[in-house]
Amino acid sequence: MSEPSWRGSAARLVERVTSGELAAEAALEAGWDGPAAQWEPEVHAIVHADRETRRLATASARPVGPLAGVPVVLKDNLCTTDYDTTCGSRILAGYRSPYDATVVRRLREAGSSLAGKANMDEFAMGSSTEFSAYGPTRNPYDLSRVPGGSSGGSAAAVAYGLVPLAFGSDTGGSVRQPAAFCGVYGLKPTYGRLSRYGLVAFGSSLDQVGIFARHAGDVALAYSVVAGGDPYDATSRPGPAPDVSGWDSGVSGLRFGWPANLWKQGCEPEVVAGLEEAAAWLERAGAIRVPLEFLPGEVGVAAYYLVATAEASSNLARFDGVRYGLRVDADDIGALYRRTRSRGFGPEVQRRILLGTYALSAGYYDAFYLKAQRARTRIRREFDEAFVRCDFLLLPTAPTQAFRLGEKVDDPLAMYLSDIFTIGANLAGIPGLTVPVGLGGTGLPRAVQLLGPADAEPTLLRAGRALEVRGERARLERRHETEFAWPTKR
Repeated sequence: MSEPSWRGSAARLVERVTSGELAAEAALEAGWDGPAAQWEPEVHAIVHADRETRRLATASARPVGPLAGVPVVLKDNLCTTDYDTTCGSRILAGYRSPYDATVVRRLREAGSSLAGKANMDEFAMGSSTEFSAYGPTRNPYDLSRVPGGSSGGSAAAVAYGLVPLAFGSDTGGSVRQPAAFCGVYGLKPTYGRLSRYGLVAFGSSLDQVGIFARHAGDVALAYSVVAGGDPYDATSRPGPAPDVSGWDSGVSGLRFGWPANLWKQGCEPEVVAGLEEAAAWLERAGAIRVPLEFLPGEVGVAAYYLVATAEASSNLARFDGVRYGLRVDADDIGALYRRTRSRGFGPEVQRRILLGTYALSAGYYDAFYLKAQRARTRIRREFDEAFVRCDFLLLPTAPTQAFRLGEKVDDPLAMYLSDIFTIGANLAGIPGLTVPVGLGGTGLPRAVQLLGPADAEPTLLRAGRALEVRGERARLERRHETEFAWPTKR
């Protein structure tokens, strides 16, 4: 019996659809009829999807193209004309965008069809996908645990097999951390390489659209389709996007930085074990380990949460009950604003708006916001100095594996520290790739993170593929039958 289409890679799916072996509608519905029937009621990865919209999507999809017939899931903060865009918030309930985001338009032009919109932490503020107006998403590897956030719905949908590709946004690690918790690849490209036009803004100088997939080659395929300049986004990077066609060309001679000082304290043993195993795999594949000392994460955390909350307080001012979504009527305009925003925004969003407004207020701007920007400059310089000595860095994506639902909801600082290894890349604007490295002794996914200088996506994908090949070999040696570790219900 042939393998069901939802188990294959996006690249293999394109071959089957373009050859006429499989219809685009069947490729899309295979995920819904197969794994989603088993997982979606409990995982709750998707918040907007209906069969008629999916049928129209496949009927209008181009039959040819680099992503012909490939179903994709989009995070609920990417604007689409055929599904609501609510950012996981009550304040945007029922909002339908009049245009597609540039990334969405390019996906449609490449022949892909939209399988639905994914759950997320409200306005991308969170590390667990527990702060959504639709309720939490669960990790398919262990339903008592979180999938990470804020793009947890996108990561979980790829992990359990609904789609081979999904898109999210990464402001401080919101693609890479859920990718690590759900055992899939997660790419945060160089700032400006993917257009932000149509991505609802959280922190404009930090936000970047990111890619989830089960295979390194599928990440490269999706990146080659959506990356590139955009006249609708003034922050998009000029010039052609880096060529990632050499993603399978190996890592012989590449130097990877090994900043072991970062995980001396506070990392779970399973995380460190995954790092050491990945470093050994890279060395066996011909890469060279370069030990180095690197920046303390606490500086990055403090700088990030000042910059991000300040920009969020400005960006979210537009949601006032007048122009978009929810409106709570009142006798005067001031009361309308207060009531709408109090009822529409959840507690985490309100907390960050207050923090950002305070940081920008008269008398505190120099003490907080300006100081954070100076720390950001220092972090960029430290990355620049590190990349003189190595081609990319190998470090954890998160200090722990997936934690339990509710474990950190009442401790915002503990939740914020989940991003301690990811936020530096957003502050510096450099690319990062989470690579799964199998399952740990707990049965939960293990992962590592690769960081490179600007436009180093080809290098990161080569290293990611090298780890994938070594991982496949290790799993085969342990008599695992599949190249991707699928979750089992527990």
